[in-house]
Amino acid sequence: MSEPGRTKPKIADNAARLVEARSALAKKIVGHFAGEGLLETAVPGLGLYRQSTPTTCSSAAYKPHLVIFVQGQKRINAGAASYLCDGSNFLIATVDLPVLSQVVAATRDKPLLSLLLRLEMPLVRRILGEEEFSWAEDAPADTAEAHGLTVGTTTLAMLDACSRLIDLLDAPQEIGFLASLIEREIVYRLLRSPQGKHLRAIATLGEQSHRTAKAIGWLRANYAKPLRVEELAEMAQMGVSTLHHHFRTLTAMSPIQYQKQLRLHVARGRMMNDGLDAASAAFEVGYESASQFSREYSRFFGQPPMRDVKARRQAIAPSTAEAFHGNAAVR
Repeated sequence: MSEPGRTKPKIADNAARLVEARSALAKKIVGHFAGEGLLETAVPGLGLYRQSTPTTCSSAAYKPHLVIFVQGQKRINAGAASYLCDGSNFLIATVDLPVLSQVVAATRDKPLLSLLLRLEMPLVRRILGEEEFSWAEDAPADTAEAHGLTVGTTTLAMLDACSRLIDLLDAPQEIGFLASLIEREIVYRLLRSPQGKHLRAIATLGEQSHRTAKAIGWLRANYAKPLRVEELAEMAQMGVSTLHHHFRTLTAMSPIQYQKQLRLHVARGRMMNDGLDAASAAFEVGYESASQFSREYSRFFGQPPMRDVKARRQAIAPSTAEAFHGNAAVR
């Protein structure tokens, strides 16, 4: 039986160690990256992000990634779901999702800092299939209600592994051997976290969430084509109503809403980055009517296409972050 007076000091000590670990990780990110936006590093799949000022709402297309937030605050909206992440959080994206993201707290002295690591599903499956991998007794067993985005609280062990991964940037000769081992540790710790059930469901062959994720992948690759939900359900090997349920659980939107939002995100990127006019962008992403595109664009982004593009260009320059998992990623 534990002594009554020892619990609080232990909790306080753990909190202090978390603050210290986040501070150390922040210094390492800043030490490798003095600029703004995203830095793709020499470690495969590892990116470092820094933003010194709040931003307007940006279109982004999240791919399967782990994002460790170290400092600042960022809001991510996906369909009807909204997530506010700060230095104590990590975010897992398990499927491709069109989102709106905004840095809401960042200053020059205390910029938003984060670490991004690509999630490789074959690696996740290998870890799940190993005999040595066992679930804790209190690990959630239900994988049917997996979510495409989920937020958790970063642990000391996870921060330590991320810190060692960044350290490899100072020892490039060790990246080839050690990076994969540290990545394996990070994925293991994700799977053992309360949020791990979402990643497990997507990676497990035969799970309804995995089959739904395949349908999402097809829809993302063919967003400009006409959508027939019956064919999408057949592809996922489930009934239409079952597909709708799991699709909405994973993405916080229906298949039709997903296609519409993805088309609008892509069109916005084409106008912003490539100078397309509204009609050309509309037809390129699959709209048959430029006026319908303009109406839906205004409803979603708050103003007509070209006015929105002009306002965004005046407010911010296109960031390298969008090229990493944003507009360029959904082309």
